Amino acid sequence: MRGARRRPPAQPTPDLDVHDPEGVRLQKVLANAGLGSRRACEELIASGRVEVDGQVVTELGVRVDPKRAAIHVDGLRIQLDASVVTIALNKPKGVVSTMHDPEGRPSIGELVANREERLFHVGRLDADSEGLILLTNDGELANRLSHPAHGVAKTYLVDVEGRVPPSLGARLKKGIELEDGPAAVDELRIVQALPHASLVEVVLHEGRNRIVRRIFEEAGYPVTRLVRTRIGPIRLGDLKPGRTRVLGKTEVGSLMTSVGL
Repeated sequence: MRGARRRPPAQPTPDLDVHDPEGVRLQKVLANAGLGSRRACEELIASGRVEVDGQVVTELGVRVDPKRAAIHVDGLRIQLDASVVTIALNKPKGVVSTMHDPEGRPSIGELVANREERLFHVGRLDADSEGLILLTNDGELANRLSHPAHGVAKTYLVDVEGRVPPSLGARLKKGIELEDGPAAVDELRIVQALPHASLVEVVLHEGRNRIVRRIFEEAGYPVTRLVRTRIGPIRLGDLKPGRTRVLGKTEVGSLMTSVGL
């Protein structure tokens, strides 16, 4: 998938043994995961493009436990559990980023009320902000995406007051002091700069509360609209406000790989 951050393939290590006599043949597991016909999956294995638990497997007789094995193809993690689902949601303005709001405000939980899975949301947005939020019933994936240690980058389109100068990017990359400590952006691109307003695309991996709004406020450019367009390798695309879509296998694989799964 374009933009997916794939880990380098492991080197063959014949000393390790990933064969599970009670498991399922590896080519069948790959075929069931949508990697192609069994014949095509056999060719993937024979060409050294498949890893099981970090070991390159080239033998066709290997069996694995699909519920426990970590399988990568060309460095991309393959999701084997059909019960696991990850969803992209375009959160509208005025909706709070909780599955249920005790104050009775509209919540993202209402937008996925038709789903049977117990979903965890990843990537909070304040009520006034819009855009991409991920929901998943994979607890480990949710934890890793939320943990600062993995530094998952997030991209925003930000409307601000005032004409943004070209020097702002270097200033915010260097860092700006906030009341709870310094904060910096990874990238900043001026999309449009008019005399009284500007549109800026900004990338950062911080997850502190209202961090984007506070950075621009401190820099002297109050935010009038904020839309998150990307989390890691997953893009908002043309998803309409309030709508959801289930991520495809390649998207989920790229997301898992981006946090070391």
